[in-house]
Amino acid sequence: MTKRPINNLKLGIFVLAGLLLLIFSLYMIGRDNNLFGKNYKLTARFENVQGLTAGNNVRYAGIQVGTVKKIRILNDTLIEVAMLIDMKMKQYIHKNDIVSMSTDGLMGNRILNITASKDGSPLAEDGDLLATKKNISTDEMLETLDKTNRNIAVISEELKSTVLRINNSAAIWKLLNETELPDNLRASVLSIRHATGRADEMVKDLHSIITDVKNGKGSLGAILTDTSIARNLDEALLKIQQVGDHATGLVDELSKLTAGIKEDINSGNGTAHALLKDSALVIKLNNSLSNIEKGTEGFNQNMEALKHNFLLRGYFRKLEKQKRKQ
Repeated sequence: MTKRPINNLKLGIFVLAGLLLLIFSLYMIGRDNNLFGKNYKLTARFENVQGLTAGNNVRYAGIQVGTVKKIRILNDTLIEVAMLIDMKMKQYIHKNDIVSMSTDGLMGNRILNITASKDGSPLAEDGDLLATKKNISTDEMLETLDKTNRNIAVISEELKSTVLRINNSAAIWKLLNETELPDNLRASVLSIRHATGRADEMVKDLHSIITDVKNGKGSLGAILTDTSIARNLDEALLKIQQVGDHATGLVDELSKLTAGIKEDINSGNGTAHALLKDSALVIKLNNSLSNIEKGTEGFNQNMEALKHNFLLRGYFRKLEKQKRKQ
């Protein structure tokens, strides 16, 4: 009987230890901590964890791969989150993979999602810092929706005022009630269609002309594509330039000659002054021409007399016979 209290005490201690162990196991299972497997640590840094707490789930491609171990504030704008990842995932998670926050379901707890980068980066090691992606929070979405609602309210008021102005506008209703308006619009559309068709034909003709020019057809195409024509044009332009240079020189010479004649006339020297203004020279020239004419007439008479001379008569007759034969 003396050992019964001691046995009861041992049994109570054993049951209490078992209960504590069971509670601890259930707590660790609830926190998604791996009690018997190996883990390794990865970290990520966010500006705002948006309600994330230690023990929340970490997922990779939608699969549960670990839990949030610790959340630590680094400074007023940066928070570091430590994650315990199952060692089996070490061959899949890379250094450049991206960590983002989301919600487990519509109203569930906050979780971390690791998204593969697929850029061939090395595998992540224990203690590596992964890049993060900023997600839009619910508060930001609600603020955006609030702004959108206010904008819609303003637009509704503007539409209401516009509709009221249209209802009160007699001119618009008169235009809408015009029976000839559809026919006029139809005729205008038909005219626009015809004009568009003509413009399309003009564009096609212009395109064909440009194609012919590019292919060297026609005078313009030959000028633009034939190198020999271009060379001939260059030579012609060079010759025209040379002729222009010669003409310029000739004009300069004529200008000098004219200036010299003008100077001779004005100064009373030179042949031009004597021919144009010296009356005595003109009289002498007239007398000389008169004497030349008289001398020519006398020479002709002497030649006629020689023809009738008996010494030369035979010679002149032979000349006349040769002329007749020819």
